[in-house]
Amino acid sequence: MSTTTLAFRPGEGRAQGRAPAPQLPASRSVTLSFDDNQLLPLLYGEHDRHLSRIEMRLGVRLGSRGNRLTITGTPERTEVAEAALADLWQRLQKGEHVGTAEVEAAMRMAEGVQEADPRLPLQDIPAIRTRKGAIAPRSPAQAAYMDMLARSEMVFGIGPAGTGKTYLAVAQGVALLQAGRVDRIVLSRPAVEAGERLGFLPGDMKEKVDPYLRPLYDALHDMMPAEQVKRRMEAGEIEVAPLAFMRGRTLAHCYAILDEAQNTTPAQMKMFLTRMGEGSRMVVTGDPTQVDLPPGQSSGLAEALSILDGVEGIAIARFAERDVVRHPLVGRIVAAYGRADATAARSRGGRGRAGMETDGTGK
Repeated sequence: MSTTTLAFRPGEGRAQGRAPAPQLPASRSVTLSFDDNQLLPLLYGEHDRHLSRIEMRLGVRLGSRGNRLTITGTPERTEVAEAALADLWQRLQKGEHVGTAEVEAAMRMAEGVQEADPRLPLQDIPAIRTRKGAIAPRSPAQAAYMDMLARSEMVFGIGPAGTGKTYLAVAQGVALLQAGRVDRIVLSRPAVEAGERLGFLPGDMKEKVDPYLRPLYDALHDMMPAEQVKRRMEAGEIEVAPLAFMRGRTLAHCYAILDEAQNTTPAQMKMFLTRMGEGSRMVVTGDPTQVDLPPGQSSGLAEALSILDGVEGIAIARFAERDVVRHPLVGRIVAAYGRADATAARSRGGRGRAGMETDGTGK
C-alpha cells in the first residue's frame, strides 16, 4: 500500500501571502494505493459498508477508483482514517478477518494514537497469545490494560460493561496457563442477585452457583477448546467458584480473577486480596455504577480503590464509555445513564444515584 498526499486549504489563493478565509476549516486529501485487488472487497465491506462506517464516524469523504482510495477531510480526521485503513489492510494481508467490530476497533486505536492517550503504550502494542490465536486490543484503554496484565502482579480493571475487562483478564490467564507460567486459574464471583429473586435453586452445589458464573465459562470457551476446558477443570487446573469458597485458602502459583467485584463487601474484598500466595497474580474487575448490594451496604471495590491507590505493585486500569467495544449503541447507552446519574446527583444535592454509587451504597 502506498500513499500520496495533497493538501488544500479552502479560501486560500495562489498569490503568496494571501490569508486563508478564517471561517473555513483546513482540508486535506490522501490517496491510498492497494496492491492486491482481491482483498479490496474485504476492506471496503459488502456494498462499501466499512467505508460508509468510517465516513459516518470520522466525518471524512472516501472515494474509490480502481485500486486507489482517496480520503478527504480535516487534517486530523484524515490522519485517523488513513491509520485505521492501514491497520485493516495489514490485518487482511495476514489473513485475518475484518468485520464491523474490527473497523470500529481500528478507528478507536487510531484516535487514541492521535490524541497521545497516556494509557496507550505506543512503542509496543501488546497482544495476548493463546492456542486459539492472538487477541489484540480494540481500544487504547484495552492496550494499556493488557500491558498492566503482562507486567503487574495485581491489576484492577474498573469501568462500564462491554469494555472487555473480564474477557481480557481470562485471556491472559489462559495464556499464562498454557505457557506453564502458572499452575492453575481460579475464577470467582460474588453470588449476588442482580435485582431478580432466583429463589431456591435445585441441584447440587455446582448447579446452584453455575448461573452466577456463566459469563466466566463463556470467556473460557472462547479461549480454549471445550474438551480442554473440561479436562483442565477435572484436573483442578481451572476452578470456577463463588467468592465464599475462597475463605481460608492460599492461592499459590495461581492466576486468580475476581469478577463483578463491586458486589463484594469490604470484608470479602480484603479476604480475597489476602489469599494471594507465592508466584500468583490477581485481577479484580468491576463496574462501580452497577452495585447490587442491599441498601446501606458499602462496596468493597470502592473501599479497596480508595485504600490501595498508589500502593507499589498494584495497577489500576480505568475504562470509560468511549472504551466500550460491544455494539456502538452500548457506549451511547452507558453515556446516557451517566448523564442521568449526574443530573440526579445535582438535583438531590449530591445524594442521588451517582452519589450513592460513589460510596457503593446505591444500586
